[in-house]
Amino acid sequence: MRKKLQRKVAHLLQRDLTDIYLLRSYIHLRYVDVSENHLTDLSPLNYLTHLLWLKADGNRLRSAQLNELPYLQIASFAYNQITDTEGISHPRLETLNLKGNRIHMVTGLDPQKLISLHTVELRGNQLGSTAQNLLKKVEGLEDLSNLTTLHLRDNQIDTLSGFSREMKSLQYLNLRGNMVANLGELAKLRDLPKLRALVLLDNPCTEETNYRQEALVQMPYLERLDKEFYEEEERAEADEIRQSLKEDKEKEQEPEPKPDLEPEQSLI
Repeated sequence: MRKKLQRKVAHLLQRDLTDIYLLRSYIHLRYVDVSENHLTDLSPLNYLTHLLWLKADGNRLRSAQLNELPYLQIASFAYNQITDTEGISHPRLETLNLKGNRIHMVTGLDPQKLISLHTVELRGNQLGSTAQNLLKKVEGLEDLSNLTTLHLRDNQIDTLSGFSREMKSLQYLNLRGNMVANLGELAKLRDLPKLRALVLLDNPCTEETNYRQEALVQMPYLERLDKEFYEEEERAEADEIRQSLKEDKEKEQEPEPKPDLEPEQSLI
């Protein structure tokens, strides 16, 4: 193991480890894989200020919290027991994998600190809102303006509230295996100017006969839905529907004409 550590790489997966205190002495490590162990604490990694890549999948972690690591670019904490997203503030972090945990709500992801983050994997969690109506929705990601890829597959999301204009870089959104039932929810994705690929397979709304068409009507720049690209004929038809809806709306807003007044009769 010492030889590997000297090469600035630590592969310690499947070693039945319960602690990694030893690693705190190897401050120049850049690549660390401690997956498939029995770890509950990653605090020794706080000393690895040169770390670029971290994989800690399949442990018993309840938190992904670490001190700010200035060079960390890729971090994976999949299949642990993590319940929140607090304490993740690495300025060069590009990819964050938290799939298969117990996260109920996304909080603490500060866009002022996570200035490089572009991919977040959150599938297989328990994302939900504590709002009174108990709707499951996306929260805590709306200010991540550099985010380009978002995986929310296999959760319990049934509303698309929570997406905002601030998510101006989002290009790929995977919502497969959730509980979105109302096609009207798709209108809430209009504010994502760069969204080009959307996956909604295995949601109740995909059973509607006009599902594919409605998605393109709501999002004219969408290029791919559920891995299938839109054809030009589909685009033309969606354009016609969109124009028709616009004209109907304009008619509704036109003031009603005043009734003609009968001319007063002349007095003789």
